Amino acid sequence: MTRVLKIGGSILTDKSRELSSRPDEIARVALEISSCPEDLVLIHGAGSFGHIPARKFGLPKEFSRQGLRVTHSSVVRLCDLVVEALSRAGVDCLPVHPLSCLVLRDGRIDRFFDEPVKEMLKDGIMPVLHGDVAMDATGKAAIVSGDQLVAYLAKVLQAEVVAVGSNVDGVLFSGRTLPKITRKELPAVENAIGGSAGVDVTGGMRGKLLELLELADLGIDSVIFNAGRKGNIARALKGECLGTRIGRAN
Repeated sequence: MTRVLKIGGSILTDKSRELSSRPDEIARVALEISSCPEDLVLIHGAGSFGHIPARKFGLPKEFSRQGLRVTHSSVVRLCDLVVEALSRAGVDCLPVHPLSCLVLRDGRIDRFFDEPVKEMLKDGIMPVLHGDVAMDATGKAAIVSGDQLVAYLAKVLQAEVVAVGSNVDGVLFSGRTLPKITRKELPAVENAIGGSAGVDVTGGMRGKLLELLELADLGIDSVIFNAGRKGNIARALKGECLGTRIGRAN
């Protein structure tokens, strides 16, 4: 059973302060993942390691060679922290940096050399990917969000469990957590769905929801849950229904 898990940058970092990791949270996340690491692809958000430097250099609207280098180097530092924590928790894992294995076209994944990810899974190694800058065939360069990576890899791998951990209990509407959202309900709720706390150049909750609805159109359900609550990650990996489920209309 292949599973795709994303942990948002808001869990792993303080998104209001550049290069500000949350070591205790990173360790907790790694420990929860270690309880069921088999056949799992982990994707993490860039948090303050990606969004703040990207904004400084005007990415993705402006093309900046220095911005690409600085932003990529920064998100790799966060990925290293996550991989090290997983290793200490006993998880066999390796980093996969999107800048080196995919090309975008108009900001969307056009080509992705995903063979290393598939081979790692075959050999019992957890691939760890992250939001990153990437070369774009039309715009020279852009940003590939962790949420876009979730949707793409879940489709390619035909994942049976797709869980996206954020710092809220799910998709909030009028002060309550919606149990389920389909494309049919989107027009009624999207104006009330905001962006993200702190700096975010990839669309926040609305961007997350749009990516997952595309996945739902293909018949693959997903869940948005609160990864900041202890125990929720382990529960989500077991396929338990938490937060808001994103699926097809009945």
